[in-house]
Amino acid sequence: MDMATVNALPYEDFVNLLGNVVEKCPIITAAVWSGRPFLNFAALEAAISEFIDALPESGKEGVLRCHPDLAGRDLRGGTLTRESREEQTGAGMDALTSAEASRVTRLNEEYKERFGFPFVICARLSDKVTVLRQLSERRRNERAVERARAVEEVKKICRLRLQALVRDDAQNKL
Repeated sequence: MDMATVNALPYEDFVNLLGNVVEKCPIITAAVWSGRPFLNFAALEAAISEFIDALPESGKEGVLRCHPDLAGRDLRGGTLTRESREEQTGAGMDALTSAEASRVTRLNEEYKERFGFPFVICARLSDKVTVLRQLSERRRNERAVERARAVEEVKKICRLRLQALVRDDAQNKL
């Protein structure tokens, strides 16, 4: 879609089409709808990012808790959102060896126990080696540092999901 189409969408269509750019958080899309018309792709992306940034820390953690475990039961059980399934599959999280799967499960549990939310990484920009390394390294971070890092990963995911749905006219002019 081009930005004119996005700006013309009724509320329900806007939320239905863009509601999962932030995993299982259509309330964010619903909240930014009233900011239309968006001048361009960057303005739409900024509105979503600014909404997330304005959330209290508990709200940011709530956004993080909407994300599934990487290579977790939702992937194995086929209950991921379409976007998450494609992202995790693209990163090779569906093709882990038995040893890798056990390690990911253990690291995911340790991470969630330490921080209270699942590990979030932009899987589309990663592979399984990177995911495993980051999961191992980032579980050692301080809570505030890791929350901020995970929120930045949410924004990367959002940007890529938006790019799959909305044409960035600025990029087309390059």
